[in-house]
Amino acid sequence: MQKNEIAKTLMSYLNIAQLKISYGDKVVLHNIDLAVAKGEMIALLGPSGCGKTTLLNALCGFIPVNEGTIDVAGRDITRSAPEQRNITMVFQSYALWPHLTVARNIGYGLKLRKWRREDIDRRVSELLQIVKLDGMADMKVTELSGGQRQRVALARALAIEPDVLVLDEPLSNLDAKVRLNVRHEIKSLQKRLGFTSLIVTHDQQEALVMADRIAVLNNGHIEQVGTPEDIYQRPATPFVADFMGADNRILFSDAHAYTDIRIHGSAPALFTGSHTQSVYFRSADADISAPSAQPPENGLIAEGRIEQSAFLGNLYRHSVRCDRHLLLADSVNCWPVNSAVRLHVPPSALHIFNS
Repeated sequence: MQKNEIAKTLMSYLNIAQLKISYGDKVVLHNIDLAVAKGEMIALLGPSGCGKTTLLNALCGFIPVNEGTIDVAGRDITRSAPEQRNITMVFQSYALWPHLTVARNIGYGLKLRKWRREDIDRRVSELLQIVKLDGMADMKVTELSGGQRQRVALARALAIEPDVLVLDEPLSNLDAKVRLNVRHEIKSLQKRLGFTSLIVTHDQQEALVMADRIAVLNNGHIEQVGTPEDIYQRPATPFVADFMGADNRILFSDAHAYTDIRIHGSAPALFTGSHTQSVYFRSADADISAPSAQPPENGLIAEGRIEQSAFLGNLYRHSVRCDRHLLLADSVNCWPVNSAVRLHVPPSALHIFNS
């Protein structure tokens, strides 16, 4: 472990170390290490079945830990009962009481902790203002929209002032337009109140917008932890590159010589040894031009023909046949099917890995 990593672990508010979770003979999480600073929001990102929700359930105490430790503010909670951890979860389904009003839902946890009625009312009133539900205290939650129910669930979770707030795909039940607004609201609220949070999502855009850092999981392992910019622009593994939208892959080796795909000038780390290398890039980074245009001096060049185009609203996504590859490239212009084209990807947009 490097010095800066050691320092970060020592300063972390939530520290998960060498965590292992198994269901019978199947290991679901393999030696997970994750340090979270106080007031930081971490997104756990990955495909279904990678272990994201299992990690949250272990953190909340809903499932036992086979190996490893979980510390919050220097307190070991690895074997603590869920009610002793002061960690709250906002579930995907919100898990609100349908027969209770908005105010009684929000104050439910405070009632269980035997707060005085006037203190509960004051706390609930404060939270209603924070989550922009003023005037709705006496409404039944069944009368609310999806976005409003999500805010009630968030206010209920925040009512007890948890050490850590965890959110398990909290926006997945909302329609696309509401989801865009609510994710910004949650991020703004998190910055304003400074609560420490882990959010599970499989939506890359959601993670990029909401998180201070992202942990990408794959098959029970953490592939990479970094800022949204690091994860997006500097993926550490082929899986992260592919999962974060680098949807084009070309394999380069002595055994794979291409007539219509080549590298011009210098591209970082390409052809530095005898290894087979995989090159990933995003469709948005592939510029389309006519073959007769002046070729760029640097980067990947691929020549081929348009096989298909799809209108995405603000641009067209083209499928281009180049040698044995079908590459995707975006353009504001719609190139006709069977057009001869040249694709160019600059060196900075190429993600290169030894295979």
